Amino acid sequence: MEILDKNSALWDYLSDDLRGLITDGEHLLSSVSDSRTVSDYSYLVFPFSKAYEGFLKRFFLDLDLIREDEYYGDALRIGRVLNPMFMRKKFSVYKRLKGIPGAKDVAEELWAIWKRGRNLVFHYFPHNFRRLSYEEALDIIKCLVNAMQSAVSRCEL
Repeated sequence: MEILDKNSALWDYLSDDLRGLITDGEHLLSSVSDSRTVSDYSYLVFPFSKAYEGFLKRFFLDLDLIREDEYYGDALRIGRVLNPMFMRKKFSVYKRLKGIPGAKDVAEELWAIWKRGRNLVFHYFPHNFRRLSYEEALDIIKCLVNAMQSAVSRCEL
């Protein structure tokens, strides 16, 4: 199943590693049986979510929102720097991204799908245990890809 057009600006923007994750995710989607007997399809989201994290780091680097040492380092936490609740902090990528002409909505979209496509999928909450149906997983995957496409098309890199 093809999720991302290989002739798109987004595909051209992605590194080989991130393209590999997208391709792996597409293979996983293609391998799901029609019987759909799995109780939780969160695993389908993982390669796309991981590619999204890599995309965001490079996107932030290319927009000079993070430094090269942060990009290559192990300390940068996307969930912290992109979280609008941390806008008062000295280092808020969310706040700086909103300041780029035409990117106000991009910042909000990138955060919303980060929360939906990573935090709510991969964290365990005993009071709110979530399982994804195949349809929910596919919708999240499409939203992750759409957010990346939107960011690439709306921000000058």
